[in-house]
Amino acid sequence: MQEAIPFRTYIPATATSGGNRKFPQIGSATTIGGNVLVPANRENYVQKLVLENSVIVFGKRGCCMCHVVKRLLLGLGVNPTVFEVDEKEEAAVINELSNINGGKDVGEVRVQFPVVFVGGKLFGGLERVMATHISATKWIYQK
Repeated sequence: MQEAIPFRTYIPATATSGGNRKFPQIGSATTIGGNVLVPANRENYVQKLVLENSVIVFGKRGCCMCHVVKRLLLGLGVNPTVFEVDEKEEAAVINELSNINGGKDVGEVRVQFPVVFVGGKLFGGLERVMATHISATKWIYQK
């Protein structure tokens, strides 16, 4: 059975003088279990992630469909980077993802979570990953 993803992840803080807490630097991402969490200030951060990772999955934090996409990709022999987005950041990340694709979405459908980028280009969402998984499975068994 899979371990549940907590709704909110708390970053361990170290106390400094004056009772203030020191948090990770802006521009650094927090990773938990191989998943990348959205930093607070992420100007062009999403574009950079898409270009730096061969396969990356963007999804809502704790979304079961994001987990399904990851498992299907693992079944195809791909180990994707998973980028989890908080609810308050969804609209901004969707806009950035749309801009990466030149404002054009696959099949003229708006980008929605979970979404997969392969080689810096929009691959699709859950339906496209499922179709690819089924096609690859059929091809393997036909040999």
